[in-house]
Amino acid sequence: MAVFYVILSWTVLFLLFLLFIAFLGFCMYMKYIHMAYDYIPGPPRDNFLLGHIPTFLRALKNGDVIHDTFLEWSANYGPVCRINFLHQIMVLVTSPEGTKEILMSPKYPKDNAYKKIGNLFGMRFLGNGLLTAQDHEQWYKQRRIMDPAFSSLYLRGLMDNFDERAEKLMTKLTDVADNQAEASMLQLMNSVTLDVIAKIAFGVDLDQIKDKSVFTKAIELTLKGMVYNIRDIFFQYYPKNQPFIKEVKEACRLLRATGTQWINERKTAMLNGEDVPKDILTQIIKTAGKEDSMTSEDEELMLDNFVTFFIAGQETTANQLAFCIQELTRHPDILEKLKNEVDDVIGMKQIIIYDDLGKLIYLSQVLKETLRLYPIAPGTTRAIPEDTVIDGIKLPKGAVCFFNTYTTGRMEQFFKDPLTFDPDRFHPDAPKPYYCYFPFSLGPRACLGQNFAQMEAKLIMAKLIQRFDFTLSPGQSFDILDNGTLKPKSGVVCSIRHRKHNT
Repeated sequence: MAVFYVILSWTVLFLLFLLFIAFLGFCMYMKYIHMAYDYIPGPPRDNFLLGHIPTFLRALKNGDVIHDTFLEWSANYGPVCRINFLHQIMVLVTSPEGTKEILMSPKYPKDNAYKKIGNLFGMRFLGNGLLTAQDHEQWYKQRRIMDPAFSSLYLRGLMDNFDERAEKLMTKLTDVADNQAEASMLQLMNSVTLDVIAKIAFGVDLDQIKDKSVFTKAIELTLKGMVYNIRDIFFQYYPKNQPFIKEVKEACRLLRATGTQWINERKTAMLNGEDVPKDILTQIIKTAGKEDSMTSEDEELMLDNFVTFFIAGQETTANQLAFCIQELTRHPDILEKLKNEVDDVIGMKQIIIYDDLGKLIYLSQVLKETLRLYPIAPGTTRAIPEDTVIDGIKLPKGAVCFFNTYTTGRMEQFFKDPLTFDPDRFHPDAPKPYYCYFPFSLGPRACLGQNFAQMEAKLIMAKLIQRFDFTLSPGQSFDILDNGTLKPKSGVVCSIRHRKHNT
């Protein structure tokens, strides 16, 4: 027995020695990384091993907007700013030339961080869809299949469906106004954008589903899980977080199971020669059928894109609309100018046609200015496959470039008085922002759904302004909730009244 304990003791000591050597080796490797990259300007690391991860964790804990930290770092350290994540170096780039060089080129792929939203805690989420695909050929095939369904010409043919869903929101707002009550505009916008993406993209009327709020909750859960998965590398290893992780996985399952059901039902109906809606899903399935080959992985990618569109189509536009309403309540002069334009273009018409939207020029400016101050998806990243020079600073192969439109949109060198809400920045005759404004990203990987999103936003805002007055209720804050996407923290609770038109 004594011999056994001696052997056990020596085994434990040997394992501890190996752990010590491994830790020492990792520390030496970290020192090498620091020496290799520290010539790039950047804030002091919080921690030798963790780098700037503690800063991200503090922001998560305190409910701060981490993008304000990026803004501060850019001001202090310049247009190329180093950020350390353990052994990974991320470079925050605010140089317009650098942004143009990398985002406009297909040779800079999305980096490995996108795998963390492709899979959430071991559960497939966005997979290898359009947003997350790193392989260019895989991405290009998907884009080729999806493009026709999101063209302006095809969306124009869906205008009646857009208008019908927007009218449902007007009915709800009429009830609120009749009762001279208050309502959370964020909550209402979430509801209408969910209706829009379900009906126009997938031909599903959510009114026929017993509890459609499960989808809103699932989207909120998965986005929150995505933030923790990206910013806290230890999150999934804490026992106290397991109940939340379980909820996130169940939300992923719900969204993917829903997508599987809707896609299979549509394919079956098309095979049987049944009448099917002329919506985005039908167009995608038809285009996919023209491909030379569709593998089982391609079918899985279609499901990945279902989840991507379902979330992006609901969450981003709802948040933009809520931020827009919030700013209009703070700027009555801008709101009055907007009312005049809507009255001139729309008048008292109940049905708004596609051509009307193109005439709402000032409304377009207001929506663009909203996204400058409050870009719903603030940033994107690209891997650097070869040594690259940006703004005179060499970025070595293997680094990751981070582009943040929240940061550049609030920088004095790009926008005068950047915290002032001023739609005239986007007047047709004003100089175009030069690679410092990209709420839908830029280049070949720019957001496929931006035409869809802005059609929807313009239609809803035009109807809202045509028919109602809205005033922000007392006690509302103007804080931003950073939850993967940016949203108004207070929910933008407003009192709603019927608008009195001059006759």
